[in-house]
Amino acid sequence: MKHRSALWFWVFVGPFAAGLALFTYVPLLWSVGLSFFDAQNTVTPTHFVGLDNYTAMLRDDAFRDSLKTFLVFTAFIVPTTYVVSLTLALMVNRVRWARAFFRSVFFLPAACSYVVAALVWKMSIFSGVRFGLANTVLGWFGTDSVAWLATPDPPWYWLVLITVRLWLQAGFYMILFLAGLQRIDPALYEAAAVDGARPGWTVLRHITLPQLRATSVAVVLLLVVNAFQAFDEFYNLLSDARGYPPYARPPLVYLYYTALGQGQNLGLGSAGAVILALVIAVVTVAQARWLKLGRTDADG
Repeated sequence: MKHRSALWFWVFVGPFAAGLALFTYVPLLWSVGLSFFDAQNTVTPTHFVGLDNYTAMLRDDAFRDSLKTFLVFTAFIVPTTYVVSLTLALMVNRVRWARAFFRSVFFLPAACSYVVAALVWKMSIFSGVRFGLANTVLGWFGTDSVAWLATPDPPWYWLVLITVRLWLQAGFYMILFLAGLQRIDPALYEAAAVDGARPGWTVLRHITLPQLRATSVAVVLLLVVNAFQAFDEFYNLLSDARGYPPYARPPLVYLYYTALGQGQNLGLGSAGAVILALVIAVVTVAQARWLKLGRTDADG
């Protein structure tokens, strides 16, 4: 009987495990291996260079600038998404009728492709010509059209990048907050009302936010990791027939051009990817320790 159970286990799990190993772990290990070789225009290098690729990447101003771009993007998108998604969750949680409808409406953008959303933002809403929606609204007030994505000064492209990412992911994190809100014991709010606490900021600060601590930590961690992985909206919004501009290049866009651009230096690209993965791991662990993820009140 145990042998038969084990057989059925591998029947169902085997194809998934094989696909995961073939398309995830093998390329991952191969990329790590390439980072120690001179792998320009080849995936089967023979010239071992040790840590030279890592040194070159860390000394590359463009790579360091890409990390700065990530920091700016994170500084905007993480708190903005947190506040908007929490606000939506609080509003939907208070609705007495059609709650499922509003929950579905706000969540639907999460199912949209980042590429499609970026193209809609680029060609319809924030088009640089006067027929774009944003410039049409500005024209109603007598303001000249704005080239939202064409110039780095002023950096209006950040408004486009932040709003498209916010629209795409706020609904998903709203669902996480809704799940956390529904786990809060209503007796806490009743006790607060008996003690004279006014509904609003006082209840939010002293009851709702402390009870949502675990959910908030998870949301912040996911937001930071997803910001590191930003690629689709940057590439599809800012690139054109002439290529990608020299500003606002997040790490993945820079590594894409390093490994698959004209030089096709897979060694440097792989080294950069390993550095980025290590940075994500260090930031995630440090953030988890700072936010005391997994600790209970008894642990101090």
